[in-house]
Amino acid sequence: MELGITKEKAEELLDKYVTDPTIKLHMIESEAIMRALAERFYKEEEPAVAEAMADKWGIIGLLHDIDWEIVKDNPSEHCARAQEILKENGASEFLIETIISHAYGMEQIPAFKDRERNSKIQHSLVAAETLTGLIIASALMQPDKKLASVSLESLKKKFKSKNFAARCNRDLIAECEKAGISLDDFLALGLKALQNISGRLGL
Repeated sequence: MELGITKEKAEELLDKYVTDPTIKLHMIESEAIMRALAERFYKEEEPAVAEAMADKWGIIGLLHDIDWEIVKDNPSEHCARAQEILKENGASEFLIETIISHAYGMEQIPAFKDRERNSKIQHSLVAAETLTGLIIASALMQPDKKLASVSLESLKKKFKSKNFAARCNRDLIAECEKAGISLDDFLALGLKALQNISGRLGL
């Protein structure tokens, strides 16, 4: 799995293309959940291999919305512009394909609406980046607005309540099962991943 972009380069691109703190935090949150997924999926590997995979999965999460500020007024171009940015900066075809895959099937993005995700990492990315919204919304509903106050049971209830954080597509979160992790385990993993970086998130 070659990405063509290091963690340092990914952070450089993040600072260059993302100035909105909310979007930047979303990308950092996605990085955290992707790292946690990789740590789970590769836990039987040698420690050095598992750590390398966690780094790579994290980079994918960190860069997945790299073009959002550029295209936010014309979302039909989302991920198409990301392709250009990533290619210009030496990204591998694998990295580009994985990142744009989170737009597959979206009617509002004509270039990708007829494409389907077909790998563990593609299903993981779309599930992870969507789950961040549900978890953060749950934290902001707490009296102290802290991630530490969000319980797994309450998160499960919020997942089932389609009116809560309605823009967080539950079907996309449930794609975790196509990646090989149950929904309950995924919710637990995602919640813990964000709680572990709560200080960085200010929550």
